Amino acid sequence: MALLPILEFPDPRLRTVAKPVTEVDDKIRQLVADMFDTMYDAPGIGLAASQVNVHKRVVVIDVSEDKSQPLVFINPEIEVLDPEVSEYDEGCLSVPGFYETVVRPNHIRVKALDRDGNPFEMEPQGLLAVCIQHELDHLNGKLFVDHISPLKRTRIRAKMDKKHKAEAR
Repeated sequence: MALLPILEFPDPRLRTVAKPVTEVDDKIRQLVADMFDTMYDAPGIGLAASQVNVHKRVVVIDVSEDKSQPLVFINPEIEVLDPEVSEYDEGCLSVPGFYETVVRPNHIRVKALDRDGNPFEMEPQGLLAVCIQHELDHLNGKLFVDHISPLKRTRIRAKMDKKHKAEAR
């Protein structure tokens, strides 16, 4: 078990676009295990490899109350199945302590590889669909704060900068 340091906004490394995984090997499986440990410890319901400064297209998610439904998405691709959108209050382990309303499609199809490199598809709705989209944004160098007003984003950045300066003392 290894807990990985989580990058925090406005760290520029969070803007790095992740590269596809070319082979699902023991190194990737260890990354997945460490990401689950880190996510559960934080605590969170989703974590992208980009958030732990590994710029590969790997996401772990568990939206269950009891941490019993761990999901792994390697090289995920999504397709919107229903244009209807929903508003969710989103938070992020890379922007701790902040929650803002984000509008996203409510029903998607995701294609990915599992932790053993086997391809799979699913058609999640609701919270799981939103969480997958949120984590996929990370892989593309985006954060949930990019979906809110510039004024709110600037305020959050200022508070995060102040927090980081205080921690550096």
